Amino acid sequence: MAEQSFVDLLSDKPNLTSYEALYKHFHSYPELSLQERETASTIASHLESFKAGYELCTSIGGHGLVGVLKNGTGPTVLLRADMDGLPVLELTGLPYASKVTMTDIADGIEKPVMHACGHDMHITCLLAAAEHLAHIKHAWSGTLIVLFQPNEERAAGAQAMVDDGLYDRIPVPDYVLGQHVLPLRAGRVGNRKGVIMGAADSFKIVLYGRGGHGSMPHRSVDPVVLAANVVLRLQSIVSREVDPSEMAVVTVGSVQAGSTENVIADHAILKVNIRTTTSQTRERVLAAMRRIVKAECEASKSPKEPLIEPTTHFPLTVNDDDVAGRLASSFAGFFKEVFNPEQPPINGSEDFSILASSIGKPYNFWFFGGVDHELWDRAEREGRLFEDVPANHSAYFGPTVQPTLRIGYEALCVAALTFLKKPL
Repeated sequence: MAEQSFVDLLSDKPNLTSYEALYKHFHSYPELSLQERETASTIASHLESFKAGYELCTSIGGHGLVGVLKNGTGPTVLLRADMDGLPVLELTGLPYASKVTMTDIADGIEKPVMHACGHDMHITCLLAAAEHLAHIKHAWSGTLIVLFQPNEERAAGAQAMVDDGLYDRIPVPDYVLGQHVLPLRAGRVGNRKGVIMGAADSFKIVLYGRGGHGSMPHRSVDPVVLAANVVLRLQSIVSREVDPSEMAVVTVGSVQAGSTENVIADHAILKVNIRTTTSQTRERVLAAMRRIVKAECEASKSPKEPLIEPTTHFPLTVNDDDVAGRLASSFAGFFKEVFNPEQPPINGSEDFSILASSIGKPYNFWFFGGVDHELWDRAEREGRLFEDVPANHSAYFGPTVQPTLRIGYEALCVAALTFLKKPL
């Protein structure tokens, strides 16, 4: 497919100024997982305002919604964006920073909420692409599906949509495509064949002790000491049990035990997150985690077996070779030197792939950058990229609006047209 054809088809862009305002609106008013009601309503209103013939299906797997645009014979392409925010207090200082708080239905606690992962940018890019692709229906043939997914942060939204009859309500896609903004220099696009994102497994682990007086530890089994030993020993899994050429991360993100200094508690709770990039390494690390927890409990004379409860699971994201190859050709022609076809995989995780794997269809997930050029270039010169460039889930994460929005919108359009565009 000739490079110029993509340039021509994207030359008459929608009014991105209005989309900049829409992005700032989404950023200012984030909603937690399973509570994306107003976000979904705003998306639906915009799809209807195009008057382009999108058939809307709403309330799928929660607040998920889909627009379907049928345009003659040809393949069916699904483009996906996620919608939920995170329980994070925003510290970006942006004039449109979130001041929202919500009651988290997971625990009933009122929390600050922020779009700390870029889902607001994903939504806006997909809406802009949906408008533009409807505007150039003369240039393509087939069916376009734009899907807005809830509850990605808790690894349950994609499966919930599938379980709620997603593919009974919309055409089954031939290709499933999606993207994610990352702390890369704004304007850059990266893709690769094979594994691009790791698997993630989270657990709640309860370690049981025997409570007592702080002055009489010999009459107790101290779960704090037990928890400390477990935390330290878990760190040896990656350094001593995983092939150094493999990527793996074991993080104990939360330790909870007791409430005062002179009382030995009767239990401790650990919340553990494990990231891996191959199924073999995943099984090895999970087995080691269970072995260590049980062995440390026995060594500490724990009065009963620990509780090891899975809480979330994100699958590996493995791009289809053929789809990635076709997109590489299109992206290289359109984005030229700012496209990286060998984007390194990351240990971050997604549930996006379930939308395709559940129906046995090929998929591709790529990245685009959102870091202000001046900030990136200075941090790169000074060797401070990790220190000075906020990453996803940081309270300081705020993608620069442009060129991030333009690049994300263009990438979705080019990707869809790679499979839908009429032959020259």
